[in-house]
Amino acid sequence: MSFLTNNLIQTAVYWGSPTSDGYGSFTFDAPLEINVRWEDKTQLFIDRTGAESKSLAVVYLGQDVDIGGWLFLGELADIDSGLTDTPHLVPDAREIRGFRKIPSLDAEIFHRKAWL
Repeated sequence: MSFLTNNLIQTAVYWGSPTSDGYGSFTFDAPLEINVRWEDKTQLFIDRTGAESKSLAVVYLGQDVDIGGWLFLGELADIDSGLTDTPHLVPDAREIRGFRKIPSLDAEIFHRKAWL
């Protein structure tokens, strides 16, 4: 374990594997709780189109996440059960617009960061 992963003490709900439904919306894997460190702050990052964008939050993670997936700071119990399949309707849930995974020098641990 690294210093960073030892300090992922907040819980977030993650909806991954966004897949187009063919009608302009997306379906997601079932939501799951993950450990994170969430910072509400503006930070510049390069999005998937190569354009410079501003984030609303930066989230440090212990696992890979998908761009286009969603994160919510809280637990599954905090979400209305009727909304668990539609993260864009969950108040305060945010879309993952950027993700970077950087290995340590020995490539044994990874620094993962998502921009929302």
